[in-house]
Formats: sequence, structure tokens, C-alpha cells
Amino acid sequence: RRHRSVPAGHDRFSLEQSNRILGTETTQTIERIGGCHEDMVNMTYIALRLSRFVNGVAMQHGKVSRAMFPDYDIAAITNGVHAGTWTAPGMQALFDKHMPRWREDNMHLRYAIDIPPDEIANAHADGKRVLLAEVEKRTSIKLREDIFTIGFARRVATYKRGDLLFTDPERLARIARERGGMQILYAGKAHPADEPGKQIIRHVFEEAHKLASGSLQIIYLADYEWRLGAMLTGGVDVWLNNPLRPYEASGTSGMKAALNGVPSLSVLDGWWIEGCIEGVTGWAIDDHERAEDEAASLYSKLESKVLPLYYDQDKQGWRKLMQTTIAMNGSFFNTQRMLEQYVSNAYYPERKASYSAQMLEQSFAR
Repeated sequence: RRHRSVPAGHDRFSLEQSNRILGTETTQTIERIGGCHEDMVNMTYIALRLSRFVNGVAMQHGKVSRAMFPDYDIAAITNGVHAGTWTAPGMQALFDKHMPRWREDNMHLRYAIDIPPDEIANAHADGKRVLLAEVEKRTSIKLREDIFTIGFARRVATYKRGDLLFTDPERLARIARERGGMQILYAGKAHPADEPGKQIIRHVFEEAHKLASGSLQIIYLADYEWRLGAMLTGGVDVWLNNPLRPYEASGTSGMKAALNGVPSLSVLDGWWIEGCIEGVTGWAIDDHERAEDEAASLYSKLESKVLPLYYDQDKQGWRKLMQTTIAMNGSFFNTQRMLEQYVSNAYYPERKASYSAQMLEQSFAR
């Protein structure tokens, strides 16, 4: 499997470099098996030629990959995250109480649909308190637990469009002012050589400074690493993802958020095409050709759907949303399901065929 639908995800080397490092004989062998493309040694083509099973890391990524490499049979196995690692401590305790076997069988997370929504909300509130305490420790800024909080944290690359939210900063500020307030937490690092990525981070800092008000707080957290990442996916209220289609191979941060009852607001790309049930597991940012139109859809969903539900007086609609997010997406987008698919479809398909034949024989015998 090659993970990226962008050129940087496919390593290529000149024939001169290959001859110098690997030797002429090895380079000729690579050429002979079809491992070169456009007169360059191409690691993706080597993998395609030498693998007995090739897959994309989401249904959409499989489609994109088949279009990129039409001469190859490419399946799809959607990524998943390790449930025991990415579920926040408070939510883990809740799952242990109501679904004691969820760790060894992640499908038990489906039964979150029977956990009282108020208990889910209380467990998530624990995660939010931990996150906001960490924010205060790092920045000396005290955020409020009762204010709607968006999380956006990932590797900073231009196609991930980390500053799309600031396409119309005046509208963002107005929505926050008129709809109850917003807190937006950013984190992520750019590659040292990625100047456009660094510029996105600078832009977020600039807008955060200009837009800071009593109703809108935007903070970029430094030193992003897995521990902070877990706090963010376990403590924010909504997970934002707005990559440029179709370059998101899968994405996994929203899966981590789902385990904690955190719905996504995302472009329909990567895993979210499979995970989005509008108003049940989160919301889709409408597809448009222009970034300005997608940003307008993002603002519209925040203004008309997300914030009114969050600030609704009885909170029951939001709590139900958290419940269905865990049950629908937490139970499926996990490592256990992913590995089971790899074992049965990629690693040992003959076992699957043998088992199916046995089941068929037994059914006829009955």
C-alpha cells in the first residue's frame, strides 16, 4: 500500500543514482520487473509489481489509487486506530462500567447506544477539563469549559488547508459573537523544508491575534506530540478536518475523536466518506471547486447546525450525537477491525476461503 495520493508520497530516484548506489545489475533487474516509471526508479511501482495484495487505506483512496494505477488490482482496507490507546481515561472508565469486554472486542463499542447520554457527557467533560488545564499550563490562557471548542491538530501540509477557517475572518468572528462563543485549538508541525506549510502556521497566528475577543479565542499549541494529540481528540467538542479533495488518503485523527464521543466537521474525503452520517456522527462540509465556497459551507454548518445544537438549553440533542458517534464510528474505525480485514483479505485469504467452504458444507448438511 502507498499511503498518499500526492506526488510526495511516491518516492522516485534517477537511474544514475540507482546505478551508483544499488549497482548496475540491481538497477537492471528493477527495470526488467517494471519498477521504473518515466525513466526513474519508482518505489510505488516496485511495490505494485512485487506484492500479491495491494490496497488503499480507505474506500475513496482505493478508488483514487485504481485511477492512478489502472493496470493493477487494488482493493481497500480502511484504516483504524487503537481504541485502548486513544480513548481518554474518563471515557475508558465509562466503557469499563457498561461494556467490560470492549478492549478485547472493539465491536462492543456498538453498545454505547445503550449508555445514558448524560454519563457520556460527564465522561467527556473530564477529558475537556484535562485538556483546558494543559492549555493553561502551556500558554497561561484560561479557557472556559462551557464554551464550544473546536480541535484542529495534524501534520501541517498545504493540502490539509489548516487556515481554511480564516477565509472570511469577519464572518467567523460574527458567528462566534452571535452564536454563543467559540474556542479553537490548533496544533501541528510542518516539515522543516516546507515553507508553504510554515506560512500556514504564521497565518493562523496572525488571525488568532487579530480576532481575539471575549467571544472568540484561537490558540496554537506548540510542541505537538502524541500525548497532546490524545488530550485534544479526547477533550474538544468537534474535530475539524478540511483537506483538499481527493488528497486525504484516510486520516485517523477524527477516528480518535470519535472514540471519545467527539463528532467531526469534515470535507468528504478519506475515511469520512464512510464515517459521516449527517447529524448522527457529525457533519459534512459540502464539496465545491472553489475553496471560498467550501469555507462558506463550513461557516454555514457551524452557524446553522453545530452551534445551535451545542448551545441548546436541554443539551439532549448534543449528548445523543456523542452517543451515536461512539456507537457508529468508534466500533468500526479501530485497529482491531482493520487487522481482521488484513488477516482475512491480505495475509491469509486461503483461510477465509476454507472457512467459507466449511460453513457452506455444514449448512447443506443441516
